[in-house]
Amino acid sequence: MGLFDGKKGLVLGVANDRSIAWAIAKTVMEEGGEVGFTHLPDRPDDEKQKNRRRVTKCTDQYPEQTKFVVPMNVQDDQDIASVMETAKQEFGEIDFVLHSIAFADRDDLNRDTVETSREGFKMAMEISAYSLIAVANAAKGILKDNGAIATMTYFGGEKCVPGYNVMGICKAALEAAVRYLAYDFGPRGIRVNALSAGPLKTLAGSAAGVGEMLTMYQDIAPLCRNITHDEVGRSGAFLLSDFSDGITGEVLHIDGGYNAMGSPGRLLDKVRELQSGS
Repeated sequence: MGLFDGKKGLVLGVANDRSIAWAIAKTVMEEGGEVGFTHLPDRPDDEKQKNRRRVTKCTDQYPEQTKFVVPMNVQDDQDIASVMETAKQEFGEIDFVLHSIAFADRDDLNRDTVETSREGFKMAMEISAYSLIAVANAAKGILKDNGAIATMTYFGGEKCVPGYNVMGICKAALEAAVRYLAYDFGPRGIRVNALSAGPLKTLAGSAAGVGEMLTMYQDIAPLCRNITHDEVGRSGAFLLSDFSDGITGEVLHIDGGYNAMGSPGRLLDKVRELQSGS
């Protein structure tokens, strides 16, 4: 018997097979869950529908558990409502929602935070933070009592991580939204939490310079290594499952303990070795 037998839900924001959302969705489906997916809409002139194909390349591996794959523009309330209507027609009610959606203009990510453009800030905040509120509001009519909502954040929303820049501000807002939504949904037993993963090789991670972060986390984290997609997949599935039924308004870190460190830790040993050898 699987952890998600009889459970149905939505996974929003899978980009490709390296997405954290896919790692979580895969775990859910392997544990018996049925899932409806959304993807970034393709351009009208893209006959190959690249965004959809990247997602269906993943979901085709689980034909029985995958119930639909549809585009969704989170900047359009009617589009969000249409996805929820599709979920209602397919499932009736749902048990969980995984929100894994974020975006900032690359030009804004690559400049100092103080130079973030006004339009770029509004777009990044709308897509990366407000979209959770919009999705939760649209889903509340079909989300079962005692269900779960989870979203994806990063340590750059808690502390300054140079290079993460405007996205760090968006993640801070997202984490605040998690706490307030947890309060709103609490009377129905619906839990709202965030998953804060360490650096992984994903499409989003490449835009944030994940390569250097991987080396640093390995040297500083108490576990002396980086995390894996499978580890994040299991942790995310846990937050969506009944096993986390007493947890809400939380940020769960899956980073080998990096967030617990108040100093560079063992990285200092490497620095001393380099200094002694020079």
